[in-house]
Order: sequence, then structure tokens, then C-alpha cells
Amino acid sequence: MSVTVFTMTHKKFPKPGDPVYVPLQVGRSRAKDLGYIGDDTGVSISEKNCYYGELTGVYWVWKNIKTSDYVGICHYRRYFCTEEGRILTEKEYEEILSDYDMIASKKLKLNFSYYEGYASDYNIHDLNVVGEVIRQDYPEYGETFERLVHGKGTYFGNMMVCEKKIYDAYCEWLFGIFEKAEGRIDASGYDDYHKRVYGFISEFLLYVWTQVQGLRVYECKVGMTDEKRETTETKERLAAYFAKKDIAGAKAYILACLEKRPDVLMEASDITGELKMSMQVIAVCELEKQAYGSSTIDRIQEFGALMDHFQRLNELILAYKDGETKMSPLEVGFYLKSEGITDIALEASARLFCSPEEAKQVADAIKACTA
Repeated sequence: MSVTVFTMTHKKFPKPGDPVYVPLQVGRSRAKDLGYIGDDTGVSISEKNCYYGELTGVYWVWKNIKTSDYVGICHYRRYFCTEEGRILTEKEYEEILSDYDMIASKKLKLNFSYYEGYASDYNIHDLNVVGEVIRQDYPEYGETFERLVHGKGTYFGNMMVCEKKIYDAYCEWLFGIFEKAEGRIDASGYDDYHKRVYGFISEFLLYVWTQVQGLRVYECKVGMTDEKRETTETKERLAAYFAKKDIAGAKAYILACLEKRPDVLMEASDITGELKMSMQVIAVCELEKQAYGSSTIDRIQEFGALMDHFQRLNELILAYKDGETKMSPLEVGFYLKSEGITDIALEASARLFCSPEEAKQVADAIKACTA
């Protein structure tokens, strides 16, 4: 069994030592040659990179690689890894693929349906067009597409490893859909981020395709060798606002960031979950200020301490939600009082993880511990 995992990149990066990983520069037809294999040789759509993202590399592997039994896709700082966070080796790929048809990312668990999430961040017309193409030209996928697009799960990153014949079948289906959709989608006026229409939608379509095909998919942890620069900078700026107790400034800043880069809150970008918790801090503090005249930020301003405070609160809420709390009511009551957890913080945070009805039940059960 020969396995080659192509590492998609648009910049120089420290290549993993295992020879299973082969760098592939995407969008090279319109960029400086980095010295890696490029997606602009042979049969290529490299010039479409601004709309397709890493898919120009996916396409190149489909059309030009004939010598590997198994092929895969990862990213220059995003890799399949063990639960402990170590990047998979060639031997581990071989072991997994002896029992499974494909390795893909663990499914993202979304707070809203994929359709609702896409509509909030992108032009829903584009997803609708893809759905229409599938229903018209690939009707055997129509029911599954419709069901999953209104579900709360998706793969991410266009990451996969599988036998080349499976990879080729998927690519033929995927790029066939996009070829038909291109005539009905005009992304030329979008900003550089939102132009990557086909790259975004394809992450979800891999999920649809594997379900219809009935593949045995090994859903693997994805690790990052470093956090995105944009994510790090966003957290640093938020930390500065929190240090000044400027919740209004923090809110305006994060909303402006999300308008430009809505993906910053995705699990694959916000790998520590601290940006989501920062938004929780902002929402809770706003509500507390309105109700009490003061808020958590008046007691805790240091970013790490704020994250720890809300992380422990969230863990308590989830434990009650799942019926798995190990704390006695006395211990819970002491925690709430000693940490200054307000009813508003409890109720607002519970709504992040529960339906409105369930959130009230969970919050009431926890508050009862102080009675």
C-alpha cells in the first residue's frame, strides 16, 4: 500500500519529517513559485484558486497523480493526528485504511443547521444553486443533501485520505456539480474571503457524498501546528479591551472581525474555543450591566482568568445538562457564591448549550443549590 498525503499551502512552512507528506502549492499560476510541486502543471484549474481555494490542489491530484494507491489532502498547519495531538505517520495511515474506506475530519457539531449557518455568513443563493444542481443532475443525492443541509453537522477543511479510485469518484462528482453551478453563481464582486464559494461548500458536500456512498469513514482528530495569525491577533486585541473593561469596544471589534472573517469562530480556527467564550463574556457582561449596574468584567479583567472563569461555568452547565455532575448541591452553592456567578450569567450561558426550555430547567436546577 502506497500512501501520499498532499499538504496544501500558499506559503513556505516547516514540512513534517514523515515522507508521506508532500507539499503542494495551490494557486501557483498567479503567485510566486515557492519551490514546491505546483497545481499549475498538467491538467489544472490553478487560475480558479480565488474561488476554489485548496480545491485547485484537490483537482490537480485527481487529474495528475497516478502512482499512489491511496492519496489524501491536509494543510500546511492542519493535519490528521492522534487523540494526543501527534501527527499521523504513514504506518498509522496504512493501519487505519486497512479497516476504513476513508479518513475525514471529525464532524463539526453546529449550533444551528448548516443552511442557517451558511445563510448568516455567506450568500445563500450560492448554496441554493448547488442544491438545485444536485436535485436536477444528481437526484440520487437530493434527499440526503436536503436532510443534511438542515442538520447540524459537517466535515471541514476538505481533508481526506482514501484509495485513489474512491478519491477520483468523489472528485468527478464534486467538480461535475461545480462546473454546472459556475454558470449560475457570480462571485466576482465578493471580497477575497467570500470569493472562495466552492471551497466552503465542498466541505459539506464531502459529508453528503460519503453518506450516500455508505463509506466506512474514520473520523479523525485534526490538529494545528500553530494557531492562525488572525486568531491570535483577535484574542490579543480582545484581551486589551477586557483589560480596560471596555465591553462596548470589544463587541464592536469582534463584530467587525466576524463581518470580514466569519470562519474565525469555527472549531478549526478557534481551536481553544476562547473566541467563542469572549463573545460569551461580552453578552453576559452587557446583560449584567443593564440589570445590576456592574458586571463580571469589573471583577476580572485578565484574559486568561476570564476564560478560566467562564470555562468552569460552562463545564458545570454541561454537567447538569447531561446529568453527569459530580459536585454536591452544597459544593455547587459554594462555587456560585464564591465565584460571584449571577443568575444572568447562569441563564445566558445555559442558552448557549440548551434549547430555551432546557436552559431554564438547567439554570433553575443549579440556582436551587443556593437556596
